[in-house]
Amino acid sequence: MDLRINEENSKLRDATAAVRARLCSVIQNRMGAQEEIETEIEGLTLVRRDHPIPPTPYLYEPSLAMIMQGAKHVVLGESSLWYDESHFLLTAMNLPTITRVVEATPARPYLSMVLKLDLTVAKEIMAALDIDGSEAGDGTAMAVGPATPELFDGVERLLALLDRPKEIPIMSGLIRRELLFRVLTSRTGERLRQIVRIGTDDNRVARAISWLRENYAMPLKVADLADHCHMGVSTLHHHFRVMTAMSPLQFQKNLRLHEARRMLMCDNLDAASAAIEVGYESVTQFNREYRRMFGAPPIRHVRSLRTNAPPSAGATPV
Repeated sequence: MDLRINEENSKLRDATAAVRARLCSVIQNRMGAQEEIETEIEGLTLVRRDHPIPPTPYLYEPSLAMIMQGAKHVVLGESSLWYDESHFLLTAMNLPTITRVVEATPARPYLSMVLKLDLTVAKEIMAALDIDGSEAGDGTAMAVGPATPELFDGVERLLALLDRPKEIPIMSGLIRRELLFRVLTSRTGERLRQIVRIGTDDNRVARAISWLRENYAMPLKVADLADHCHMGVSTLHHHFRVMTAMSPLQFQKNLRLHEARRMLMCDNLDAASAAIEVGYESVTQFNREYRRMFGAPPIRHVRSLRTNAPPSAGATPV
């Protein structure tokens, strides 16, 4: 689905055009020719791409992502999400995805920011609003919502702190809370409040995801994982798939392949060594699954990435 073909989204883009233009100028002036920078504000990353980026593995952490210019496609298991200047992307768990920047040119680069979130703060806001997120029904731990003028206004004030570093320790936390408030009370607030609720530590599927992320290289018995989370096997399967669009075994495979790619790119391991490091017993199976996910055998894929893109592009360690 192309988000742009929608009158309501066009109105949102028009309403935020001025503030986004200012934000684009701020980001480009600060970044120069760099493609990605971690700012002085903890958890705030700025991203620039001058060309469309092919499907690339990316591990989303709990975060709010907003695009000032351009568009992006995110594949989470069997789920597919598109977002652009008229939408934000909210993620409530550590989720392995495949992302693709679909709009970017040197004259009009893709510009975005990703802000890591403390979901316990979001729950505090929900408690203050006397809402718990339980009424929204099932859905994955990642969703899009409307990027309103109020949200972009908060982002502009957050980025302005980069020129006033002494204010960052106090003001950045206040603006973070405001952005969370805007997200949670948006028109898709019910769905997003459920995302926050399922992403916090007291959720049993969140506990399963944390275990898998920390132990992705270990053999997985779903029955043991269910016991660890105090759930039945069928219940774990159902809720895990609802929230991640994957089964636990598929999720583990995604984590393994994401980490293997990082090792190939950053640690200069050969394919066989990377396969063993991430838990594969069969190098042949590793090569087959790697090719199925990334479209090419490991060494050829990494060689192509090194030729056509910087190693940091989209490569987030698991």
